[in-house]
Amino acid sequence: MSRQDRLALSLVVEPGDARLRDLLQVHEPRQILQAVRDRRPLEDRPVPAAWSERVGDLDRRLALVTSRAESAGLRWICPGDTGWPAALDDLDHLAPLHGVTGAPLGLWVRGAGVLADLCRQSAAVVGARDCTTYGAECASEIGADLADGGWTVVSGAAFGIDGCAHRGALSMARPTVAVLACGADVDYPRAHSTLLDRIAENGLVVSEQAPGEGPMKGRFLSRNRIIAGLTLGTVVVEAALRSGSLNTLNWADQLGRTTMAVPGPVTSKQSGGTHEAVRGGRAVLVTSGREVVGELSGLGLDSTGALTLPSTEFDRLPPTARVTLDGLGWDRERSLTDLTARARLSAREVRSALELLERRGLAARRGDGWRLVRRADVS
Repeated sequence: MSRQDRLALSLVVEPGDARLRDLLQVHEPRQILQAVRDRRPLEDRPVPAAWSERVGDLDRRLALVTSRAESAGLRWICPGDTGWPAALDDLDHLAPLHGVTGAPLGLWVRGAGVLADLCRQSAAVVGARDCTTYGAECASEIGADLADGGWTVVSGAAFGIDGCAHRGALSMARPTVAVLACGADVDYPRAHSTLLDRIAENGLVVSEQAPGEGPMKGRFLSRNRIIAGLTLGTVVVEAALRSGSLNTLNWADQLGRTTMAVPGPVTSKQSGGTHEAVRGGRAVLVTSGREVVGELSGLGLDSTGALTLPSTEFDRLPPTARVTLDGLGWDRERSLTDLTARARLSAREVRSALELLERRGLAARRGDGWRLVRRADVS
């Protein structure tokens, strides 16, 4: 019943509430939900009064949300489901930012894609709503280059940079993921209704807000942590000094993901935030989609300044898969524990890498261990 308990709890607690993150570290969702219903503390932790007030008509709202989801073709996914991106769990280890933190209880998704698969090799492209022509062109090109390189573009489907990044990916006939600050069945902005439908055809429209919920200012800030958590890196294309896009960059920085920013004219206020991020060492300067792919892939530049493109299958693997592959051998099977220690990665990262290597025919499970079955360092 954990899935249903998580769904019910998501209708009681505003997503990103740091108090819920703290309670979930020691209690199951069902225990928290029951304490909210009973208006009693959980050990020494009081249950916020606002949660108890919202639980009064919970059964009615559950029925309404379920009906709306079925009508709109939405699916509820949560930890433990096949399509759940385990990388989101990293959000549980971060200090609150503007009062928000923690992994989502679950997500509503609309579309044909599988979120975990789409986000296994993904990048966030975000920026100003009121962008310049220069910024729009940069975002479109970066989105197209990422998609062409096999990367999934993740953004917020807003006006400006977000929409351009999504369209750049779609121009390459590749899936993209839109994370909304409202229900996944709500077309916001309204003018992007057609764009959201196109995204859902092959990719996904995602939200932790319940179906039918509208956008609010605070929900954009909580939404930003999801964009950063789903991806391996974030690139900001145009952002003023107080732009919300820098909030996404801050989340990515806290998560230890790759953070990048595109420079603009020094006289442009729309690029003031990106310039400050580079100047403060919070973002690597990138000027093209090729450089973004290079940063995300761990590739370097040769002596002429040209991007060194992968020449073997090994080079084309994500960094965690390359390190995991290096830990495998021909002579005997190696356990997950052994590989985790050799690669100095988390067990989650190694499991994900092994699944990728198995799909590509480079490694195979033998009993309780893993072994190399084909070389990847040949053209």
